[in-house]
Amino acid sequence: MHYLSLWMFVVAIGLLLIGYPVAFTLGGTAVLFTVIGSDMLTHWGLSLPWEPLFRMARLNILPGRIFGNIMDNYQLVAVPFFVFMGVMLEKSRLAEDLLETMGVLFGRVRGGLAISVVLVGTLLAASTGVVGASVVTMGVLALPVMLKYRYDKGLASGVVAASGTLGQIIPPSIVLIILGDQMGVSVGDLFLGALIPGVMLAMLFIAWIALVAWRYPDRAPALPASARDFTGGALALRVLGLMVPPLALILIVLGTIFAGVATPTEAGAMGALGATLLAIFNRRLNWPNLRAVMDQTVKLTGMVFVILIGATAFTMVFASLGGPELVEEMLLALPGGTLGFLFFTMLVIFLLGFFIDFIEISFIVVPVVTPIAIKLGVDPLWLAVMIAVNLQASFLTPPFGFALFYLKGVAPPAIRTTDIYRGVVPFIGVQMLALVMLWLWPQLVLWLPGLAQ
Repeated sequence: MHYLSLWMFVVAIGLLLIGYPVAFTLGGTAVLFTVIGSDMLTHWGLSLPWEPLFRMARLNILPGRIFGNIMDNYQLVAVPFFVFMGVMLEKSRLAEDLLETMGVLFGRVRGGLAISVVLVGTLLAASTGVVGASVVTMGVLALPVMLKYRYDKGLASGVVAASGTLGQIIPPSIVLIILGDQMGVSVGDLFLGALIPGVMLAMLFIAWIALVAWRYPDRAPALPASARDFTGGALALRVLGLMVPPLALILIVLGTIFAGVATPTEAGAMGALGATLLAIFNRRLNWPNLRAVMDQTVKLTGMVFVILIGATAFTMVFASLGGPELVEEMLLALPGGTLGFLFFTMLVIFLLGFFIDFIEISFIVVPVVTPIAIKLGVDPLWLAVMIAVNLQASFLTPPFGFALFYLKGVAPPAIRTTDIYRGVVPFIGVQMLALVMLWLWPQLVLWLPGLAQ
């Protein structure tokens, strides 16, 4: 009977790889394998030995699971709030102002424009938590400017794609909220644990850019003096007016979570309100913008929750077929014990990231491996951050990395697909380095949550 669960997993992955919508794949696979083990086959004159065991997985208990695991799950309410906050900052063009100001600040340094893209990408990651929004925004704003000042096409593409994916790991991140829910880890602790790795990764990106600019000055030149036409006083006013308010909003939202004053859901609501007030203050809030923000929030939130409903059905049927026991038996039999299990898990997640989105991986793979990791004594908080960094790297990996598709969709015609692929390879290497550092020094993840306890 257990091997039927393996076929269920294979069918789901196969449908995802051919591009079938993930929510329908998960829900449809659950229905299909429920039918295989139900009375319908008996009605056709067939009998299967596992049918009595499979009765408990009938889909008439699914509504109870949905309400118990999803509708009553308070921390998942944070998802639409943080999505609204990020989209509002994007549509009100505050991200564009940030990039222009950073460009002026760092433009006199070789590679300064690329460094400013990483810094703005970090700020966007801390405000949007949505990779697609960050990559598209940075691609539209930064790529034309970098090409204008004769940046190498590959470097420019790699910087934009890599900085856009920081939304995967820097809190408040949607993937961290989902991982916290699926792994039974406090979202507040997960935000704390991911903060140092996220900032460290951004600093590693900047270090690579500085190295390239030093070794190959023509690939990342400084901006000409004409592009830095702000006097000291005017620049100070620009920084205070355009950079401080969004930074203050991000610090307040994250600070209330880290200090234990507010839950992630409450902080998300505060962030959504704060982003709206910033748009009003900057006279950027109008009906078309507000409608676009609400439409995008509904679409992104609806996508996450529809997938979660399908995943709930999938995991329920998969568990009833004995899938977790089969996977546990296979993983525990790997050579190397805990290290072998972790290496294999990271490898599978990385390879799946070539083809399917982080949401599918979070809802299919993570619930299966988490109980085994806990049984082996692996800290689930550390494992969640490792998975998030791994998934972030998969966003950049050719040929199917989602960040590459987002970037190609908005890149100028001068940017070819080969330029994007060439540009992201060094940043994938940097992310692998970060993953190794987190593996060797778990305290990079566990130190801040430990202080908060």
